[in-house]
Amino acid sequence: MITRNELKYYASLSQKKFRESELKFVAEGLKNVTEGLKSHFTCEIILTTFEFAEQHKTILNEAKKKKVRIETIRSQDFIRISETKSPQGIAAVFKYGKLNFYPDKTESKILVYLDNISDPGNLGTIIRTCDWFGINEILISKFSVDYLNPKAIRASMGSIFHLYIFEELDSEVLADLQSKNFKIICSDLDGKNLFEFKFPEKFVLVFSNEAVGPSDWVKKIADEIITIPKIGNAESLNVAIASGIILSRALSNQTTHFI
Repeated sequence: MITRNELKYYASLSQKKFRESELKFVAEGLKNVTEGLKSHFTCEIILTTFEFAEQHKTILNEAKKKKVRIETIRSQDFIRISETKSPQGIAAVFKYGKLNFYPDKTESKILVYLDNISDPGNLGTIIRTCDWFGINEILISKFSVDYLNPKAIRASMGSIFHLYIFEELDSEVLADLQSKNFKIICSDLDGKNLFEFKFPEKFVLVFSNEAVGPSDWVKKIADEIITIPKIGNAESLNVAIASGIILSRALSNQTTHFI
């Protein structure tokens, strides 16, 4: 039986400072928990409502086989750890370790660098989009939102468990990658037409905060700046949507698999 203090402890993981001090995070929803259980991440506990447990016995049986602790709690108690208005009734606590990125050891030919992305929903969606297109490594600047933010995790739909994600990186990592023959390609409102651009063999795609655009350092170091040509009257394009368009075009330029 779970205690009140334990519930309070798991609820505290919604805050970044506690996630970082405890090296744990909460993944909420059936898809996220399912993907988490299949990954290399260690699951500490699954919390579920009585209603969910009655209707979804398969996933709980799989968790039992892995000897994961399962606690069934009242809906009003589940709300204490939930970040959604209408929770599905399942959440899991996973342990994690921060990864160190070494430019000289990466085997990827295409990397994605997230420059000052402030919206967790956008960040999670970009992670999901990268997963769809087979990007294995994502670099996140130290000024971007935490990728283990509950909203980012929900938007990723389990993709955070599939990729290598390196966080709180200085933009100087781009210079290090340039020295390893990676071209830095930055997306912005003004640049070369994406659909006329020929992508190199090895490159880093930089996606930035849509409100303020690329940081000064990124624009200074970028080898190329590209843009999705505007046809209509919209002022700007959501960065998560733009990432999908650019990744689709970038990969269509590759004659062989890029990993």
